[in-house]
Amino acid sequence: MAGKKERQRRLAREKYERQQARRVHHVRRWRTWAIMGLVCVTVVGTGTAAYFLLQGGGKPAAAAPASSRATPAAHCSYTASPPAARNVGVPPATPDSTATYQATIVTNRGDVVIDLLNAKATCTVNSFVYLAGKNYFSNTHCHRLTTSGYYVLQCGDPTGTGRGGPGYKFADENLSGAKYTAGTVAMANVGPGTNGSQFFLVYRDSESLHPDYTPFGTVVKGLGIIQNVAKAGTDNANGPGDGHPKEKVVIERVIIKKT
Repeated sequence: MAGKKERQRRLAREKYERQQARRVHHVRRWRTWAIMGLVCVTVVGTGTAAYFLLQGGGKPAAAAPASSRATPAAHCSYTASPPAARNVGVPPATPDSTATYQATIVTNRGDVVIDLLNAKATCTVNSFVYLAGKNYFSNTHCHRLTTSGYYVLQCGDPTGTGRGGPGYKFADENLSGAKYTAGTVAMANVGPGTNGSQFFLVYRDSESLHPDYTPFGTVVKGLGIIQNVAKAGTDNANGPGDGHPKEKVVIERVIIKKT
């Protein structure tokens, strides 16, 4: 009897130690990604940085620069950040800050309609509208789905690797009081002022995200499409609850309506 109890205690202890080891491994993985995102040193192959969202608990963003204030910008600065996943040039420096834009993301699973926040994130919207007009997003895959901690589908990289960008970068906007509730569309980045083409759609309230990512749109139709993709889960390529969506999402094209 004593031998049996001792064996049960040993098995329980070994199980506990395995669980602890998995937890430590998971935490270290996230910590490494956070550090890579903050200092922009994720270099793979071509030397481009991978666009990661930082998990809650990462370093808070620095005070927002003037471009982060929620007032329409009269001038936008886009600086070189090669290489370009698709070479489509650079958006105009003078945006139409008085326009109202709506984007329809046509996907293989249905249309997702987004009201763009031009008055609050003028330069971001100017870039998104420009890229859509150049067919930059056409026939691209949404390459990342997270289903744990925060809840987003990430798109906008023609390479499908999470490392591709348009060959330029620009400043953050609209960060003051930013919240990532269901339906928010925001820019992915690798640190302050590194916005490019990658963006994410929040399909469920994600309070753990710090206000580090420029919100530039709100989903007004089709959020259920993203939620259904999330229900199917991820392949966990980046860790538990984080990887490629099991149900592929392909952006066929992005249609911009301007009024």
